[in-house]
Amino acid sequence: MKKDYYEILGVGKNTSPDEIKKAYRNLARKHHPDVDKSAGAETKFKEINEAYQVLSDSQKKAAYDQFGHAAFAPGGGFGAGAAPGGFRTYTWSSGDMGGFDFGGFADPFDIFEMVFGERSPFGRQARLPRYIIHLDFMEAVHGVQKEVEIESSPRFAGEAGRKQKIKIPPGVDDGSEIRFSNFVLVCQVSPHRKFRRRGYDVVSEEEISFSQAALGIVKEIETVDGPVKIRIPSGTQPGTQIRLRGKGIRRVSGHGQGDHYVIIRIHVPSKLSREQKRLLEEFEKL
Repeated sequence: MKKDYYEILGVGKNTSPDEIKKAYRNLARKHHPDVDKSAGAETKFKEINEAYQVLSDSQKKAAYDQFGHAAFAPGGGFGAGAAPGGFRTYTWSSGDMGGFDFGGFADPFDIFEMVFGERSPFGRQARLPRYIIHLDFMEAVHGVQKEVEIESSPRFAGEAGRKQKIKIPPGVDDGSEIRFSNFVLVCQVSPHRKFRRRGYDVVSEEEISFSQAALGIVKEIETVDGPVKIRIPSGTQPGTQIRLRGKGIRRVSGHGQGDHYVIIRIHVPSKLSREQKRLLEEFEKL
């Protein structure tokens, strides 16, 4: 018995198309055979793909809601023996990656958009083998030279094969694709303990005491290019953002640089000494 399409995607019949698409993309990223190495991942991935192609199409969804899987059986109105909508079955393979039968429910190259968050590639670039390369946050920000091993099975950079030195340009982000002459690298960037990326801008948080917020302070702030001193003005409120122009991430094109935004957080002590309490009470009276 085929599984219920709504159950596969974890949505209900009244779920909006945008929410159905969101659920699909999350599951497709999680269970793509290049990401999910567990047994049955390929079958799970096909089920997710099939369910979405039905539930994302208003006509197919209406037929499924009324007749269930019988709507797509021979004589069910969508073509004898055909998959929903009469799609053909595509089998895509590259090198030793192995054939992944996508059930005919999507252009196989759209899988990269789901998994890596980039636009779907077409033409010659789409047929190039793809490798995943892992970078830490600062390597992605500043660029780095890596030695990778490229082999005929385009799964991950770093597997046994022919060694090759490559340069990663400054500014790449998680999911960025870099095209070389005979392969494409897909960047996976690990998060930073302090910085959060927003396009080419960087966001960080800085904690100060409530007395420093009231009086103002000159404070040294960590940026991707090193420490800088900034003036936090008196009367600064919690959540205030201070913009450091040009202190963000260099653009991959080499033209321009993002900004750094410092979000001010106010630390309120959970315990006070007797003297501190006395002074604050006096301050409150004044």
